[in-house]
Amino acid sequence: MRAASVRTGSGSDIRGAGHRNEVFVTGRLSTPAESRELPSGDQVVSWRLVVDRPATAQRSGIDAIDCVAYAARVRRTALKWQPGEVIEVEGSLRRRFWRAGTGTASRFDVEVSRAARVG
Repeated sequence: MRAASVRTGSGSDIRGAGHRNEVFVTGRLSTPAESRELPSGDQVVSWRLVVDRPATAQRSGIDAIDCVAYAARVRRTALKWQPGEVIEVEGSLRRRFWRAGTGTASRFDVEVSRAARVG
C-alpha cells in the first residue's frame, strides 16, 4: 500500500512558487461510507481509510485518514465500497471548524475529488 502524501509546495524555490494542496492516499476502507444531509441541504459522504505505516517508520502502526466527498459522482462511488477494500483517493486537505460544548473544535480531512477501488 502507498502511504499518504501531502504536497504543499512546488520545489525548492518557495519565494515565488504557487501554493499547492494535493493529497493522494491509498488505504483500506475501515467501515462503510456514510451519507448525510447538511443543514444547508447539501449531501456529503464520509469514510475513513486505514493506511499502514512503512516498516521503516520510527513508530510502526497505522494512520486513519478521514475523507469526505461533496461531488455527486464521488459520493455514489464511495457508497458502493465494502470494508476491507483498497481505495485510492485524490483531493485536498481541509480543516473544518465547528462549535462544540467546550468552544471551537476542528479537524483535518481530505476533500476527495477523485476516488477509485484498487485491484
